[in-house]
Amino acid sequence: MSGWSIRKKLILFLLIATVIPFVISTIFTYQYTKETVKNRFISNNYQVIKNGSNDLGNYLDEIANITPRLYGYHPFIKVLQEGVLSDLGANQLEVGRTLSYLYNTRPEIKQLHLYIHNGNDSYTVYNSKLSSRGKYKEVYTHPYYFSLNQEREFLAIEPTHSIYSYNQLSTILGSERGRVISFHHMINEIPSNKFLGFLSIDIDLSKIQSISDRLYNKKYEEFYLIDREGFVIYASDEEDMGKKGHYPWLNELKKQHSHSLEWEDEQFSGVLMYDKLKQPFQDWYIVKRIPYNVLYEDARKTALINVLIGLPFLLMIIIATLFVSVRFTEPIRILIQNMKEVEKGSFYVRFKSLGNDEFGVLGNHFTSMVETINDLIKRKYRLEIENKSTQLKVLQSQVNPHFLYNAFQSIGTLALKHKAVEVYTLLTSLSNIMRYSMNMKEDIVTLRQELSHVKAFLALQKQRFGEKFEYEIQAEEEVKNVQMPKMILQPLVENAFKHGFEQRVGNGQLTIAASLKNEDTLVIKVEDNGKGISEQTLQQLKNRLTQLHDKTDDHIGLQNIYDRLRIYYGNQSKMTIDSKENEYFRVVIELAVHSNQEEDQDESINR
Repeated sequence: MSGWSIRKKLILFLLIATVIPFVISTIFTYQYTKETVKNRFISNNYQVIKNGSNDLGNYLDEIANITPRLYGYHPFIKVLQEGVLSDLGANQLEVGRTLSYLYNTRPEIKQLHLYIHNGNDSYTVYNSKLSSRGKYKEVYTHPYYFSLNQEREFLAIEPTHSIYSYNQLSTILGSERGRVISFHHMINEIPSNKFLGFLSIDIDLSKIQSISDRLYNKKYEEFYLIDREGFVIYASDEEDMGKKGHYPWLNELKKQHSHSLEWEDEQFSGVLMYDKLKQPFQDWYIVKRIPYNVLYEDARKTALINVLIGLPFLLMIIIATLFVSVRFTEPIRILIQNMKEVEKGSFYVRFKSLGNDEFGVLGNHFTSMVETINDLIKRKYRLEIENKSTQLKVLQSQVNPHFLYNAFQSIGTLALKHKAVEVYTLLTSLSNIMRYSMNMKEDIVTLRQELSHVKAFLALQKQRFGEKFEYEIQAEEEVKNVQMPKMILQPLVENAFKHGFEQRVGNGQLTIAASLKNEDTLVIKVEDNGKGISEQTLQQLKNRLTQLHDKTDDHIGLQNIYDRLRIYYGNQSKMTIDSKENEYFRVVIELAVHSNQEEDQDESINR
């Protein structure tokens, strides 16, 4: 606790004596109530599960006994013994009548399939329609028919699955492929036990669902009906139905002799209530999973009542404790907060008085100290600013701009008198360049002004290189009024001549393009077809732009532009460089249109 504040320590020690006894009493009450409620809940739910087990067992037994009833119907058994072809018309009529009768005995029967071994004939009834006769020579490719034949069993139940067409006799659309359970029966002659055929009954889950839904709470609990092989016949979660459940709790409950099991893992934490179905489904399990949060709901309600009774008194004690602690430690918190602000460079005290005690005296001394430091800093900065202003004025006074402008005008007038129009044009461009560069009043200009300045510079270069140099400026009227820092474009253009055209053999081409991106970003691209730089040099240049270094290399212009953009725009500007040796050199600048440059500059400096 050595790193704790005084306020935390004081609150902690005052609350220990009041809160802990109340909490311990509530916990003991809750534990006792929880055990009582759990035992009563398990007893009641087991009775529900037991009744549901009987209902489901009776229903499944009724479905399983549909086929054995046919043994008492001799005309149908005779058809199975002699085969359909012995009297095709009469026998097919008898088969259709018998299958239709079975189909209509229960609404949950979705499909019937009859295989007659004598003649390998096969029939289905689906959607109340009897199929035509089909040959089913490969009947043992059906896994359950094969299993019945090998095991000499009379009944095999196929777990929940999508309904399918037996022997391709039923036309089942994709939208009709609901889930069914299939009861596959082997029909033998009595008493010779001669094999006569197979009868399959597909039933939907409506009746099973109706019985199961009465046994659990759909909102909070889970339900499973699992066969002897571990396949999920029915479940509260439809995705589990038809799958073989590799549930660890299933293996565990098979070892139990009681009808409940407490279980905890990553997916579930609660109690399992289960029971077995009666014969011939004695190895089938009906399982109900009840989460602890449902099981202990009544216990929580009782505990909540106890808490609500004692809570008002506890809150009164806590409020009194907090009030005393905060009242005592608030001056310390205020002093620490103001000290942190001073560490950040904000020399402004945000309180008037901390009282008349020792904290008040400490606060007065702190205020006096901050005011003294603030006065000293202001004096130092003011002196430095005045010195810089003086130096700038001295430098500016060394050149008289008015004298230069008058001299250029006189020379231009003389050039016109001698009909040297090109000389006059070049002098005008040079005069505009110097007037723009020496204007110290404006630091933020429009793109139109920057482009005008660059055009004057390019006019001089055009005179120098003649037909060996061409340039193109692409800028729509809507972007020319966008404001930007002064003298951004000229260093990029100078860079093209210094590092590109002067060392290139052939004609030079310079392109300046300006456009808006997403209506809030000005994009300026300056590209030349000069000598370019290698990939290694390009990477070194990119690294130097973002690192502190001695600004004496050949790319000082690019570094100055990058630094100025960071000062004016902060993170709202971006400058990217790309080049390929002996092909091109490209600089792309992105500036935020909506930003206020002066405010951005102040914020960037403060940061």
